[in-house]
Amino acid sequence: MKNTFQTISPIDGSIYLEREMANANSIEQALEKTNAARRQWRDTPLEERIAICRKALQYILDHEQEIAQEITWQMGRPIRYSGFEITKGFKERAEYMMDVSQKALSDIHAGEMPGFQRFIRREPLGTVFVMAPWNYPFLTSINAIFPALLAGNTVVLKHSGQTPLCAERYAAAFRVADLPKGVFQYLHLSHEQVGKVIADERIDYVAFTGSVPGGKAVQLAANQRFISTGLELGGKDPAYVRADANLESAIENLVDGTFFNSGQSCCGIERIYVDEKLFPSFVEGFVEMTKKYKLGNPLHEETTLGPMVRVSAAAFVQKQIDEAVAKGAKALIEPNHFPRHEKGTPYLAPQVLTNVNHDMAIMREETFGPVVGIMPVKSDAEAIQLMNDSQYGLTASVWSKDVEAAIQIGERVETGTWFLNRCDYLDPALAWTGVKNSGKGCTLSVIGFEALTRPKSFHLRTND
Repeated sequence: MKNTFQTISPIDGSIYLEREMANANSIEQALEKTNAARRQWRDTPLEERIAICRKALQYILDHEQEIAQEITWQMGRPIRYSGFEITKGFKERAEYMMDVSQKALSDIHAGEMPGFQRFIRREPLGTVFVMAPWNYPFLTSINAIFPALLAGNTVVLKHSGQTPLCAERYAAAFRVADLPKGVFQYLHLSHEQVGKVIADERIDYVAFTGSVPGGKAVQLAANQRFISTGLELGGKDPAYVRADANLESAIENLVDGTFFNSGQSCCGIERIYVDEKLFPSFVEGFVEMTKKYKLGNPLHEETTLGPMVRVSAAAFVQKQIDEAVAKGAKALIEPNHFPRHEKGTPYLAPQVLTNVNHDMAIMREETFGPVVGIMPVKSDAEAIQLMNDSQYGLTASVWSKDVEAAIQIGERVETGTWFLNRCDYLDPALAWTGVKNSGKGCTLSVIGFEALTRPKSFHLRTND
């Protein structure tokens, strides 16, 4: 009997697709193929590796409309936004990493010394095992896949069971681009099988994006061997609106940063601290703009807020809201304002909470849904203390006209990325990293290649 899994669409609860899980034989074949392909790919000139990746990128861009439909059906993002993941973020990151690969992977010369040549060369690790999530299925996976291939590694991809078509799209793109056989492969795996793959000697690095418990499991498996991991985990990202902020811009951008993708973003805004002088006006404007969202079928162009990925995810968010209200929080959005909102379904109305504090889970634990808590603060010092009062540190933002003050505050906030007057964006030229339970390691930028290569020193006496 075949061992299969089903992807349930949050749009209507239907079975969108069914796929066969990998078995011991298919896993062994994949690992053997990738092992056999390593030398050829490593020896392929970087210019050829870049050309192949560019062809693969073009395939994805050429099929943007079909892929957008697949994303929406698999994880529920409104169709009006799904294509943007491909044409904007995916394209931008892929192109940037290709453009800087020559610089990032070039030899590092140790300086002139008579009679000697001395340099450090970056060598590929071997095989990179990429584990990608469903919430931004192409944006998260491109962070590791293209840089790993550009660096001369082979890649095995395990994509989320919610978005398995993304893995298949990558495979199709690389076939069209004439990537040598075995260099890229994907496997549909169970948690138990993931552990066995990580334990295999043919895997040299693990790039994981997902939950903190998932990251701990990956790290535990990798600890049995001398391999490194890159872990991009959870977030409880804060924003601080100072008294000198452009109120209209702060409201517009923070509403979007909170509710885009139904709040299902590791770097989405989950808590906001507002100078007490602006607090009433900020909250009023934030609620007014939130009410303009249209919750509905994500296949309809007018929908701006789609369902959450599954019923259990919506129930988790609602539980956090209910617990906060029971402790004194004030819910400012009447769910009935959004007719599509319905308990027991993934369709969850957005919510804005005030009278919140850090005794509530809604202000301390990752929510990953369309809700935000807003608190007034009296000073920069109080805002910094509250922003740092978290087990997470992925991104944080400040909204102000004072650039120097923003830098000084940012130096004291425990976070991987610090924003001024923007949020919820990954600039591929900058290192994407987190602190505390938001993970370890780095992707993107020239620094992102470091974890995917090992340095090898050449010390050559030339006057013998």
